[in-house]
Amino acid sequence: MISKPGQVNRIVSGMRPTGRLHLGHYHGVLKNWIEMQHEYDCYFFVADWHALTTHYEADSEAINDSIWEMVIDWLAVGVDPSRATLFIQSRVPEHAELNLLLSMITPLSWLERVPTYKDQQAKMKERDLATHGFLGYPVLQAADILLYHAAQVPVGEDQIPHIELTREIARRFNYLYGRETGFEEKAEEAIRKLGKRGAKLYRNFRNAYTERGDNEAIAKAHALLANNQNLTTAENERLYGYLEGGGRAILSEPEAILTRASKLPGLDGEKMSKSYRNTILLRDDPQRVEKEVRAMPTDPARVRRNDPGDPEKCPVWDLHKVYSSDDTRAWVEQGCRSASIGCVDCKQPLIDDLLKEQAMIAERAAPFIEDRTLVRNIIADGCEKARETADETMEQVRSSMNLDYY
Repeated sequence: MISKPGQVNRIVSGMRPTGRLHLGHYHGVLKNWIEMQHEYDCYFFVADWHALTTHYEADSEAINDSIWEMVIDWLAVGVDPSRATLFIQSRVPEHAELNLLLSMITPLSWLERVPTYKDQQAKMKERDLATHGFLGYPVLQAADILLYHAAQVPVGEDQIPHIELTREIARRFNYLYGRETGFEEKAEEAIRKLGKRGAKLYRNFRNAYTERGDNEAIAKAHALLANNQNLTTAENERLYGYLEGGGRAILSEPEAILTRASKLPGLDGEKMSKSYRNTILLRDDPQRVEKEVRAMPTDPARVRRNDPGDPEKCPVWDLHKVYSSDDTRAWVEQGCRSASIGCVDCKQPLIDDLLKEQAMIAERAAPFIEDRTLVRNIIADGCEKARETADETMEQVRSSMNLDYY
């Protein structure tokens, strides 16, 4: 395996622009992003080309509006452009270039075995998904990640096979294009640039791994290389690959971070999803929120006001777990089980908390709604930074494939 650690602190994640976001997106994705932006070098992007893989027909007209509404939602909940790079996938054409080059080396069988390929076709029977774009979207996803040498990618459990495929594609690329003429001689020359002590440590770590399979030695060698300032990019790539007996490690193999799944129910008790029409939007109308929450189903055992209930059988209780204080939850649980409060009483503090959160989100969104140039400028800056990083990667890729005709 020819591997190279990515940028140690770098995270890459994207969202398809399918319209304004709801509370499920907030608790399932955006809260993770908000935490990560304080600890990592984060690249968060609008995956507009990915949206076209399933919505390439009339729905594509709505993608433009959806992009800006979604970015406003990001900003309104606390995604900070001073801490994270926010950009639009299609504004960084290097994504398409790397996708094309990776598609040349990705076996068809790898794509056909991706679990979500057949799952999505079964779930979206109303759409014609027998397209090259839909079959190949995992390669585009791999390009999104590999372009930025991400060390980690936050995903749900169903997306782990995509990260494994990304690792396989990176490994295959490195195997095919990292074997340059005179590689060992060039690697030995680079080792000497580590200094006497560094060179000795590197050789010891390499021997420990190649002779005994010592993974701890590989980790220590990676740290040694990451802290060295004397090597060029090409020399660094050679030494990462040479550690494991291969060639230059041009693309980095990312690790998946399994994010905590959102357990937020929709208004009908099922998973909150636009396809189920059971959502509360991040910037919803307050009157609608109150009306819909009051109409939410509760424990079916509570037919009458004085019937005792079980909170664990009530979808409203799942919302209380997210939004209510310990004291309120204790009051709800005791009151429900003893029938000392009714379902209308139970819902009121939840409505109050939801409306309070929505008011704060609406307040933070207001400047961006009033002046859309603020949003466009943030994205323009993010696209420029993303392109600088992407261009560095593509220079390495083109050179390794002998495509730098100049």
